[in-house]
Amino acid sequence: MRGVQIPLDNTQKLRLERALERLESLSSKANSDASVTVADTIPVNLEDGVLKGHGTSEIEGSVVATVCGVVERVNKLVYVRALRARYKPEVGDIIVGRVIEVAPKRWRLEINFSQDAVLMLSSMNLPDGIQRRRTAVDELNMRSIFEENDVICAEVRGFQHDGLHLQARSQKYGKLERGQLLNISPYLVKRRKQHFHHLDQYGIDLILGCNGFIWIGEHVEAKDDMVVDQMDKSEQQSDESGIPLTYEQERGHTPLETRKYICRVANAVRVLSTLGFMVSVEVITEIVEMSIALNHDIHEMLGPEFYVLVAEKEVQRRLSTKKR
Repeated sequence: MRGVQIPLDNTQKLRLERALERLESLSSKANSDASVTVADTIPVNLEDGVLKGHGTSEIEGSVVATVCGVVERVNKLVYVRALRARYKPEVGDIIVGRVIEVAPKRWRLEINFSQDAVLMLSSMNLPDGIQRRRTAVDELNMRSIFEENDVICAEVRGFQHDGLHLQARSQKYGKLERGQLLNISPYLVKRRKQHFHHLDQYGIDLILGCNGFIWIGEHVEAKDDMVVDQMDKSEQQSDESGIPLTYEQERGHTPLETRKYICRVANAVRVLSTLGFMVSVEVITEIVEMSIALNHDIHEMLGPEFYVLVAEKEVQRRLSTKKR
């Protein structure tokens, strides 16, 4: 049962096993030509000078798989792409990370990779929005931008001599606040054109990091620099006049209804991760709507019965997709 550790009774266990078996049969039919397990023979013509890549080995004149995964072919190179592997960064990936160190002219982030990532001071927008060279004053004020344990969204820039480098040169990147950070297996998040999602019906933002870090938080409107400058001036004037800063109060408070939706979406991601299902905004929304339709409380989404219902719903979804 994919190592799922859920306290199920006998009926729930049978239902879950039946659902997982149907899912495996559907996936095996769809990927029978590409999927391999350990010791499976990979059909190749050795006379063509095939190059054996990662996850393959030659035994008695045949190329066999040494890991479970999907066979990939690039010209003469044949390799097996492991399904459950650590995160492998690619240029342009949208990632979510946590600051672990503020170093000279850079921040070091934990991104669920074999090494820490680096975000240079010169690779991000300053709070004032002005494009200029970074000075010693900017370096001294780095902790006013990001400090230890801050959660950040950024983009993979590439590998350099000192490690993996990130960049945050857009308003959609930067510090993430008032939400939850979840850590799931990176293989459950597929690379897509869009990793930023605004769930308008719930009033929250969802960021599916390619590195397996998922952010669910209150929706934040991206503001233009001129608007921010005007707001800063108005705040200064109100501060001098002694009038309460209502904008600051509203910005620091998350409504109870929004917090409930954040928890519902977070529990939907936890259920999908435990069952080993791919995480996408469409599936997450379906699970949240199902929990609301069944009048399940937030904590009941982590109960054994809800896991079984999600597995059965996934079977129906894949069957309907296959019929199309």
